[in-house]
Amino acid sequence: MKTYSAKPADVKEKWWIVDAQDLVLGRLASRIALILRGKHRPMFTPHIDTGDHVVVINAEKIKLTGKKVEQKIYYRHTGYAGGIKAPTAKFILNGKYPNRIIEKAVERMMPKESPLARKQLGKLRVYAGAQHPHEAQQPEVIDFAAKNPKNKR
Repeated sequence: MKTYSAKPADVKEKWWIVDAQDLVLGRLASRIALILRGKHRPMFTPHIDTGDHVVVINAEKIKLTGKKVEQKIYYRHTGYAGGIKAPTAKFILNGKYPNRIIEKAVERMMPKESPLARKQLGKLRVYAGAQHPHEAQQPEVIDFAAKNPKNKR
């Protein structure tokens, strides 16, 4: 018996929609990364993009466990001397772009620094509110909260 290796022409991409309201950030991000990579399919091949598109809505209503809301820090540097910025998760969630919390969590669970990972991350769309412009793709709903009671707070 030979090992199956997927070809790019064999892959049929689907669209999924996830409502992030009251879901735990890390658990949600790990499942999204799994779907983006294509590991939920039996035809998964590490060097081929077998993943699906994921649309996340209500990103501003995500939950973090413990004291992470006040203590988790997202460091970045402006490039100038002394230009380190250190906003907390609470500051970002209450700010202009709360969707970046989910984007960063998923990005850090993907393979590092590769063209394939960048292509797979391009299939992630995160929206702060309940509205999204992807109704034409007819996305299927995933209910992560029902899969495990620990997924929802």
